[in-house]
Amino acid sequence: MRWACLLLPQLAMDVVLRNHPHPERALVLVDGPHARRRLYAVNEAARALGLKPNMPLIAAQAIVDGFQTVEHDPAAVEHARGLLAAWAYGYSSQVSTQFAHALVFEIGRSRSLFGAWPELRQRLAAELRELGFRHRMAAAPNPQAARALTNIRDGLCFDDDNLIPALAKMPLERCGFDADTVQALQRMGLRKLGAVQALPRAPLARRFGQHVLTHLDALHGAATPLLTYFQPPDAFDARIELGHEVESSQALLFPLRRLTADLAAYLSGRDGGVERFTLILEHERHPHRPQLPHSEVAVGLLAPERDAAMLFELARGRLQQARIPAPVVGLRLLAEQLPPFVPASRDLFDPRPQQALPWAQLRERLRARLGDDGVQGLAVHPDHRPERAWRNVSGDAPTRSNKTVSTPTNTTRPGWLLIEPEPLREPLARILAGPERIESGWWDQDDVRRDYYLVETAKGQRAWAYRDAGGDGALTLHGWFA
Repeated sequence: MRWACLLLPQLAMDVVLRNHPHPERALVLVDGPHARRRLYAVNEAARALGLKPNMPLIAAQAIVDGFQTVEHDPAAVEHARGLLAAWAYGYSSQVSTQFAHALVFEIGRSRSLFGAWPELRQRLAAELRELGFRHRMAAAPNPQAARALTNIRDGLCFDDDNLIPALAKMPLERCGFDADTVQALQRMGLRKLGAVQALPRAPLARRFGQHVLTHLDALHGAATPLLTYFQPPDAFDARIELGHEVESSQALLFPLRRLTADLAAYLSGRDGGVERFTLILEHERHPHRPQLPHSEVAVGLLAPERDAAMLFELARGRLQQARIPAPVVGLRLLAEQLPPFVPASRDLFDPRPQQALPWAQLRERLRARLGDDGVQGLAVHPDHRPERAWRNVSGDAPTRSNKTVSTPTNTTRPGWLLIEPEPLREPLARILAGPERIESGWWDQDDVRRDYYLVETAKGQRAWAYRDAGGDGALTLHGWFA
């Protein structure tokens, strides 16, 4: 089993910048008591002015002016981490937010769908950049090691054979120990994790406590601490405060694009798209109109949709047709009627017959895992050679274009055609039909001359097999019947 860790070192600042119309301007997050305000985080433009985290706000204002201050909102940070955890369920069935400032998720069973770690990492990084979150990623055989590796460098990946040597070279301050333990170990002259691992375990436990041994065992895979897995809420509810009054729908398109993109990311771990949601336009309550209600714009779709661009276009059309009775100070998107969440215990293809999925739902689940381009339809191609009788159709052509693709009605053709024919190794019980001769392909120098038979094996399976035309040699398996 291989785990990936997604470290979010600038999550608090990213929550603000991704919704800010001018992220290139100097901006700082502030928190603390009113009399002792401090800088919680700064962006690159503010850092270039000499501002640093933990600096008193008074000192920062004395050094330079012209930067914008925003109140640090821990609830918004956790909401963003929950959004990313829901998005990660599109790539895994086990996602945990148990580690601070990070997500860990199991990817061992995803490699057959998304490829090896380099391909998966590239795909994850592209989607995270689109969502507006800076990150570092690493992969390892266990979640604790993956989390520690993100402290070193982005993109690290180790398997069981080379994890132990890599951990032995790690500085202690990057291994996940608390600050007091690291300081005490460094005073003993220990700098690397390998030196600590080589110490006798009993004296180490007496000196530092059992938790140090537990963490060492977890890093090396000798122990597997229990993880709590994230459970996404049953409704999507996100809000962007505009910071100023907006009187036209055109000015709401920027926050609307962000909210619909977040909704699409949230739907990654669900069995389909959303059919309806509501845009809530929040108005400021003035003393002379305290009872002014918020405006609601209902967005209904003809079919479930999860694509961010399509959700934005549909929402924009409804918003531009709506009447805005008063200036808007906040935009909220609420989607309560969502498709079911894919539970962690269920595989992509559930073998339990009582929970068999209809094709439309299974197709949407495949799109959630592979993307729209990864799910293709089939169309009949006029060619007598069986391996060339089908063509891939981009996307799900029959559904997207509402056109019917004809399918062959010949029951002597198997439902499962092998990618490459192979010798028929199963003992043969009898020949049910044949031979059916196929001679074709002379026009492209790939001609075939075969005699096909419908046969039944000793196990009762029905197969489609052939031999050279007119010959009596061994049969070659080309397909199976259901």
